[in-house]
Amino acid sequence: MKREIRFSGFGGQGIILMGHILGKAAVLDDKDVTLTKSYGPEARGGACSTDIIVGDSRIHYPQVRKPDVLVSMSQSALDTYLPKLAEDGMLIVDTGLVESDRDHVGLPATKIAEEELGLKMVANIVMLGYFTGKTGFVGKEAMEEAIAELVPEGTEEKNLKAFNIGYEEGKE
Repeated sequence: MKREIRFSGFGGQGIILMGHILGKAAVLDDKDVTLTKSYGPEARGGACSTDIIVGDSRIHYPQVRKPDVLVSMSQSALDTYLPKLAEDGMLIVDTGLVESDRDHVGLPATKIAEEELGLKMVANIVMLGYFTGKTGFVGKEAMEEAIAELVPEGTEEKNLKAFNIGYEEGKE
């Protein structure tokens, strides 16, 4: 199995952190992984993406060509990256921020983070939970361990709660 994934949104949403967490979890699950990131010249508000390839064996080419999964947390990111999504690829969107005519799945991650957790900044982790539940590319326990290790100290509990909310939605 080899899966190409692109997380996308705008700077400030934690898109790069999502990739780092998925990459760490893949390593914990004894998978091979590559990660590349791209962001515009603006630190916040500019286009941003993280590309991850997860495989059961050695990955020889580190660039995502045709993502099997595109996660979009902003409309501009969707508009930019949707043409590259594999024809049979899965589109996952933050349904509170993104609209698409293409078949997609998703949840209002930003709204959930704000209303259920009182912290909009964990929307990326809600979405990461949803992605994990929906795809099963890496195990839940590995993701939880990676989150606990990589999120800012003191925010672990809130981030793990955000992850589990998204995960449960993704499993439905």
